[in-house]
Amino acid sequence: MADLYLFDGYNLLHAGGYADTRELVDALASFVAVRGARGIVVFDGVGEDARRGPLEVRFAGHADTLIERLAAEHRDRDRVVLVTSDTTVAAASGPGVAKVSSQTFVRELEPAEHRDERPTGLSGKLDPATRDMLERLRRGE
Repeated sequence: MADLYLFDGYNLLHAGGYADTRELVDALASFVAVRGARGIVVFDGVGEDARRGPLEVRFAGHADTLIERLAAEHRDRDRVVLVTSDTTVAAASGPGVAKVSSQTFVRELEPAEHRDERPTGLSGKLDPATRDMLERLRRGE
């Protein structure tokens, strides 16, 4: 299990067919929260950096460069998983960083999104008000 997930934002957005960055960020925030990990999603361009629970949302003029730097900064002290289909970024992230293609990640992400639809485990035992409150906490609201 990873301590830190690094996500290539637009690469993953297009691989998953998400409507917009907000939809992707919601899915990623849920993904890392359920796993007790941290995540950083990096998008090319200008935008407002934000935090959604354990997920940081970052914007950079050159997202690839920032992703490579983050991988280098964390790979010696954290178990890092890089999610990208950009082979250049994956190679530059260096040894000690696990790589997962965006397409593979999207396929693995699907079951996690649908888990909440089936009332199993703890979520099946919570009343709707408590579930809503926990969702707001997860989103940092």
